[in-house]
Amino acid sequence: MNIAIRSGHVVPMDGEPIDGGTVLVIDGTIAAVGPDAEVSVPDDVRVVDAGGAWVLPGFVESHGHIGVHEEAEGWAGQDTNEMTDPNGARMRALDAINPADTGFADALAGGVTSAVIKPGSGNPVGGQTVAVKCWGRTVDEMLIRQPVSVKSALGENPKRVYGEKKQLPSTRQGVAAVIRDLFTKAQDYLAKRDHAAAEGKPFERDAGMEVLVKVLSRELPWCQHTHRADDIATALRLADEFGYRVVINHGTEAHLLADEIARRDVPVISGPLFTTRSKVELRQRTLANPGILHRAGVKVAITTDHPVVPINFLVHQVTLCVKEGLDRDHALRTITANPAEILGLHDRVGALRPGLDGDVVIWSGDPLDVMSRALRVYIEGREVYTWDTARGEGHVLDPYYREPVG
Repeated sequence: MNIAIRSGHVVPMDGEPIDGGTVLVIDGTIAAVGPDAEVSVPDDVRVVDAGGAWVLPGFVESHGHIGVHEEAEGWAGQDTNEMTDPNGARMRALDAINPADTGFADALAGGVTSAVIKPGSGNPVGGQTVAVKCWGRTVDEMLIRQPVSVKSALGENPKRVYGEKKQLPSTRQGVAAVIRDLFTKAQDYLAKRDHAAAEGKPFERDAGMEVLVKVLSRELPWCQHTHRADDIATALRLADEFGYRVVINHGTEAHLLADEIARRDVPVISGPLFTTRSKVELRQRTLANPGILHRAGVKVAITTDHPVVPINFLVHQVTLCVKEGLDRDHALRTITANPAEILGLHDRVGALRPGLDGDVVIWSGDPLDVMSRALRVYIEGREVYTWDTARGEGHVLDPYYREPVG
């Protein structure tokens, strides 16, 4: 799709804002970003006048369950956790996503164009995560990258799930032991696989072990669900032991260990932040967490953990984090450039830069102002969401019929 958005207040995320700026998208990819006078627009390109409105890259949800934990569906739409095996490394969130989940329309209304969808936290190893665009007929059309990382969980959730089954792991030490045992087996598996290859002999492959080997080789990061400080310390200890790239997910008490996390250059995906303290692990939940971590030198992304918090409220969480001390000039990076960099998607999304996907959102004003709204949302240059001011409602382009529907 070819489009030029002109006369906007362009916030590219990897450079200074441009008043009276143009974003040119050719064949779905950003071709140029700059002042109106410096960007040449071909005659056959559709021009959209932003009229001074804010123009930003689409937001990136870094930890959600959109499409696998469907809203208003109950049991039928709940495919987040395969809680029958503590080791779900071979499971793929990709295979459980329903693009018809109403959460995808909500995402667009909130300016979210990309989401990293993860299995749940019921197992010590939950499975493979996937990055998708928030619009399309099939997950294959929506795909950005698969897999993005491997989801793992420490703390209350796996302990509760398997404790109720009266099986390992029913304690925190049991959860850590399961993870440690699996990585030890993965090391042995790798040695045997390499030996068989060197000898030219057949080797019986194991889908789960193949994934864990990619974690050990640092090809895939380990997205570690963890809330409490002691569990975060366990996450860091395991990563130190096996040498994999860990990303702290949730990190409710991460601010208590900010120096240790920063020293290891470990990023944190913080949130959800619009929740009650519904369990022991959340007693220290605070909107000040992202700001404390950022000041300590930790790279931070902010998540809704949709549907725990509706995905269209992603930017509102950031606003309240600014109120509680997160640097205002850095804030929007926590839902654009930072999650893209943390999860290896920065070659596709997270900024307005030539060569990246043409995922662009026109906002009525500063997105950190709760009265601002997404007016037009483009994915790879295609307008997929439009706010109808006269009727006071948003319209999503139907991916099956390619026509706007209410």
